[in-house]
Amino acid sequence: MADSTLYPLTNPPTDLSAISQIDSSILFPSFTVSDAWDLGCLLRSRLLTFPGSTVISITLANSTPLFYTAVRSGITPDNTAWVNRKSATVLRFGCSTWYMHNKFQGDEKAFAEKYCLLDKAKEFAIHGGGFPVRVKGVEGVVAVIVVSGLKQQQDHQVIVQTCRDFLDGVGEGDEKRKED
Repeated sequence: MADSTLYPLTNPPTDLSAISQIDSSILFPSFTVSDAWDLGCLLRSRLLTFPGSTVISITLANSTPLFYTAVRSGITPDNTAWVNRKSATVLRFGCSTWYMHNKFQGDEKAFAEKYCLLDKAKEFAIHGGGFPVRVKGVEGVVAVIVVSGLKQQQDHQVIVQTCRDFLDGVGEGDEKRKED
């Protein structure tokens, strides 16, 4: 079993303004198929340090898949359902699912009532692990990153920390990444 201390995660904030600031501060200079591949591979490497099976999904806002993989054996159709529900929440509300979880303190009934979701409530998830991809100069969410399989705060935080690390490596564009 891998040792998750190789890639320790900090606890994400639960304060809505702090979460919102993080959501909006992770801004990509561009987001290409190659970026999605590189980011997905980096996420996979980090998730291998955690026990258990997880799924990574990166899709464009129009649902075009860019990256999808299982990390370790043992995933089930439930993982795919969580991916779809987390993606739907990010796309509809334009924020991370961790934000929505904390906004409603995990109360799915209050969430469903607030937005008059009725029987469509099952199409959304307010559990951490869905994150918006924003690109500088582009309005709205261009893609969604989802991790499913860890505790929800870990699903969220592995995305945040990996995106930050990825963007730190992008600093000088494609040439810098090719040199690494």
